[in-house]
Amino acid sequence: MRKLLIALLVLLPVGLGLFFFLPQLIDRNMNTVATPPPYQASGAAENLHKTLFVADLHDDALLWNRDLLERHDFGHSDLPRLLEGRVGLQVFSTVTKTPRGLNYERNGADSDNITLLVLAQRWPKSTWNSLLGRALYQAQRLQDAAARSQGKLVLVRSRQDFADYLAAWERDPNRVAALLATEGLHPLEGRLENVDRLYDAGFRIAGLTHFFDNEVGGSAHGLEKGGLTPFGRRVIAHLEEKKVLVDLAHASRALIDDVLKMAERPVLVSHTGVEGTCPGTRNLSDAHLRGIAATGGVIGIGYWDTAVCDTSVKAIVRAIRYTADRVGVAHVALGSDFDGTVHTPFDTSGLALLTQGLKEDGFSDADIAAIMGGNVRRLLLETLP
Repeated sequence: MRKLLIALLVLLPVGLGLFFFLPQLIDRNMNTVATPPPYQASGAAENLHKTLFVADLHDDALLWNRDLLERHDFGHSDLPRLLEGRVGLQVFSTVTKTPRGLNYERNGADSDNITLLVLAQRWPKSTWNSLLGRALYQAQRLQDAAARSQGKLVLVRSRQDFADYLAAWERDPNRVAALLATEGLHPLEGRLENVDRLYDAGFRIAGLTHFFDNEVGGSAHGLEKGGLTPFGRRVIAHLEEKKVLVDLAHASRALIDDVLKMAERPVLVSHTGVEGTCPGTRNLSDAHLRGIAATGGVIGIGYWDTAVCDTSVKAIVRAIRYTADRVGVAHVALGSDFDGTVHTPFDTSGLALLTQGLKEDGFSDADIAAIMGGNVRRLLLETLP
């Protein structure tokens, strides 16, 4: 027995060490690129890219215990790489729950992968059993990073914040605006008043669902894939009252239909593909592209294979071209899904390659400026509180 106890005492620290190292191992192996940096676009593309305001509608970096202010040799983004990619605005989303056996077709809500990740990353006790606690903690991490950034990372909460930031960015683009979003509204935990708690923490974009159906409505990957619930209708009305943008990424077809019927403000899709170039459970139909554009919203085209059916710049551009041809350039944007356990052609420092791809496809410089960030810039100036 004594030998067994000694063995356990020896092995326990090793086991704990492996457990606490596991999140970084997952991060390194699931947030990958086809081609590592540095990246080199054509001279014409590089020159154009240096003039652009670039905006990306979806990044899950807050899920991982990386310091956003430090450069990393894994994952897709951090402040140094965002600056290299000339990103003017990055939307950071908070992931709070994903089902075991996660897949694109059918998931229940009765299991959770994120709890173990929370424990392994030694997040505070408030996050162990509360999805709202997890969202608020990730929001606090972004706020703390902004406070330590010496003005290089600027958290935007209002139209005035964004206008002030843009004025500073025009003088010196060596800075990035950050906007908070949710990856699904299960952090509401079924309580309407938690919309206000998220708002007060800085959230200005609300994804309704993620990989499972929740109290608000159906997921494209859920069991029922239904529309808005009665609670969901109250949530949409309250979000619009608070001037929080509704994000239809991961929404079921029925949920998209229901939201489009009642929306009185622009809605967006932060990261998606389109059925016209890549059929798939969560990729948008032409009818939904038209419906979202009709609200004045934008569609963020993703970079990963399930969204665009390949890991290449050409595949991203093909989806952008298709969307622009159907609903107009003014409704197309970027939605990378960086750091969301995806394999992409490049990390955020390589965005000039996308500028090059758009030029090669025949988009004008003005259209490229709109797609790469101008459309998001306009939308936020119109809709932020």
